Amino acid sequence: MNAIISASELASDLTGSNPPVVLDVRWQLSVAKAAGEPPFDGRAAYAAGHIPGAVFVDLDRELASAPGARGRHPLPEVADFGAAMRRAGVSAGTPVIVYDGGQGWAAARAWWMLRWTGHPDVRVLDGGLPSWEGPLETAEPTPAEGDFVPRPGAVELLDADGAAALARSGILFDARAGERYRGEVEPIDRVGGHIPGAVSAPTTENVAADGRFLPAEELHARFKALGVSDDTPVGVYCGSGVSGAHEVLALAVAGIPAALYVGSWSEWSSDPSRPVAVGPDPQ
Repeated sequence: MNAIISASELASDLTGSNPPVVLDVRWQLSVAKAAGEPPFDGRAAYAAGHIPGAVFVDLDRELASAPGARGRHPLPEVADFGAAMRRAGVSAGTPVIVYDGGQGWAAARAWWMLRWTGHPDVRVLDGGLPSWEGPLETAEPTPAEGDFVPRPGAVELLDADGAAALARSGILFDARAGERYRGEVEPIDRVGGHIPGAVSAPTTENVAADGRFLPAEELHARFKALGVSDDTPVGVYCGSGVSGAHEVLALAVAGIPAALYVGSWSEWSSDPSRPVAVGPDPQ
């Protein structure tokens, strides 16, 4: 099953015999508070217009727990996540389509969470809401309660020690911008740099100018050039397990399974005992 879906395919599926549950996960990483600007309000954006029937999902409250020692977007309690998905109408036997405002990061986090907890049929709208050419609605739906029961472990999850080991034994991709990987700037976390041995692979290079993923063969060639071979175990991290999920999604489009280190740099860099590498060299 493809991990992404086009807007035209979604429009067709919504009129089919088994229409998908659609989740709107609009969210933005905001550093605007330092400048006194209000943070992005995904729920307000949803209320102003969303794909008909879509249910809003709050990334910070339903796809993560409170920031702390485990990072800025640690995993939520599994029971809480399951309850949120059932409230949104998610059932095990119903396809799920997830979209966001076009960046793809938040939608990928929801996709990864559902895949990790065992949902068999979940895809991301390629290009997000900007790719949708159909009507929008402002009414908030009241879906029937779903029956999805999360069972974690369907895809691989890394912790800090696992990420460190994979950087030595396989390929660990750093999905953040290159300047953060090199330690030249760090606008959010305690210190700049990267996990020793990690390879820089900014997630922004997985998509075209319109936010849609590059063709699968181009993505496969990109990751192969970065060191992935048929038998290479692959992992990904980012700042807090959001853009890293987008890289895991890109790897899935390319036909390459990959694990996600959800704690990512926000967890790693908060522990002074963890080594930090700087500069363009992985080591």
